[in-house]
Amino acid sequence: MRRLKLTLAYDGHAWRGWQRLPGGDTIQGRIEQAVDKIAGVNARMHGSGRTDKGVHALGQVAHCDVPATLRLSAEDWIGALNAVMPLTIRVTGAEFVTSAFHSRFDAKGKIYRYRIWRALVMSPFEVGRAWHIFGDVDDAALRECAAMLPGTHNFARLSANRGNVTDEERREDPANTTRTLTSVEVTSEGDALIIEFEGGGFLYKMARIMAGTMIHVARGRDTVDWFRSLITDPSGDKSHHMAPADGLYLVRVLY
Repeated sequence: MRRLKLTLAYDGHAWRGWQRLPGGDTIQGRIEQAVDKIAGVNARMHGSGRTDKGVHALGQVAHCDVPATLRLSAEDWIGALNAVMPLTIRVTGAEFVTSAFHSRFDAKGKIYRYRIWRALVMSPFEVGRAWHIFGDVDDAALRECAAMLPGTHNFARLSANRGNVTDEERREDPANTTRTLTSVEVTSEGDALIIEFEGGGFLYKMARIMAGTMIHVARGRDTVDWFRSLITDPSGDKSHHMAPADGLYLVRVLY
């Protein structure tokens, strides 16, 4: 067997998320079906991480093992997989790597982008691809929140509980909720407001909750000081201001 590393882009609006689920309609499941059709093996696709239903990717990374006897180059795999998959999932890169490589465990960090559409009227070309908000947004407050996030913090109050432990158990184990963000940038492109997060790792729904909470403050519904408390005092209530999945993109996985 040879280990095949894939770089993937997909429109998450059409799928139930990355992770394989009973009943299908997941990105992982559909790629595994495509490999099976080409190689005749029951391949297990390992992604760098899960993306939720509706979340998009520009640079998801995954790997699987394929028979070495197949006379397909890495470039051939790109064309072969794209030929048998829906247009909403595309392989944009492929290479053979050593058997020691693991798309999840070798990842050093990720970049996520959140897109917000600010025009009064939502563009039909942005439906399912951005969060539509209108009205006043305090740009200074938004950027002040962004400036607080880089560094190592306990993000228990800016993430969701997967349900495998209680919230009390999460609070008692800060090592599992502490992450390091290297940068948080706020930019504009026409009517689109973009928040980009880069970090060594992200907790469950962390990017969406950070984006939603920053916008909550920027719309004047809470204070910058309250936002600061979310990363300085892990004992308080969690933020429940989660941005919709539509606007989130996994941009790149860092190795």
